[in-house]
Amino acid sequence: MSEPPMVSFENVTKRYGSLTVLDGLNLTISRGEKVAIIGPSGSGKTTVLRMLMTLETIDGGVIRVEGEPLTHTERQGRLVPANLAHIRKVRAKIGMVFQSFNLFPHMTALHNCMEAPVKVLGLSRAEAEARAADLLEMVGLSNRRDYYPSQLSGGQQQRVAIARALAMRPRVMLFDEVTSALDPELVGEVLQVIRKLGEEHDLTMLMVTHQMGFAREFADRVCFFYEGRICEEGEPKAFFQNPQNERSRQFLRAVLEAG
Repeated sequence: MSEPPMVSFENVTKRYGSLTVLDGLNLTISRGEKVAIIGPSGSGKTTVLRMLMTLETIDGGVIRVEGEPLTHTERQGRLVPANLAHIRKVRAKIGMVFQSFNLFPHMTALHNCMEAPVKVLGLSRAEAEARAADLLEMVGLSNRRDYYPSQLSGGQQQRVAIARALAMRPRVMLFDEVTSALDPELVGEVLQVIRKLGEEHDLTMLMVTHQMGFAREFADRVCFFYEGRICEEGEPKAFFQNPQNERSRQFLRAVLEAG
């Protein structure tokens, strides 16, 4: 049997009152695939990531991770809401890096990366420290391991946040506009770390981004969201050179002219 997709959204709907944010979303992501999610504000992009992290509930459909329902469980041939233990077990496969760095201000870079492996995974402090040190070296911050967030630039803080997410050994990494809070000269250092992750690690990656050049160069697939649906998707070169949908063309003209 072929292995299941790493992530699948099956007719997933999300509403806030009368507002439908995601409208019957169907999206399948293969193991190791890098998917860029683009689109105008309010199109449902970030909601996709937040539902995968179970930060938002879904109103219809099912999300699966490696074929296993995320917020449901199968009982007597039908899906029912899962208990917290099941959700935590499946969600442990996923890491997320947010726009705001969300580092603990009273902890050094090293201890920010150690906290969850000790508390959640049960690693010894020595194991967690060794893992955190390796990851900080990977993101180019071994010489900042004992610095507090207030002593780091925005780009350095975001790189610590990436190392912290990786410390949990996720199989899927989610990036939500991770450069939007950074000064322009710091964007490149964070994108370089993400590029390195993609080249050197077998991670499935979903990235909501306004960095069109990076999406074109880095992603295996681009998904353009509009009004809660995937309006167009495809291989980046073809999408950026010859978008098939008029709404896609309008969006690309606007963002490329603005850039």
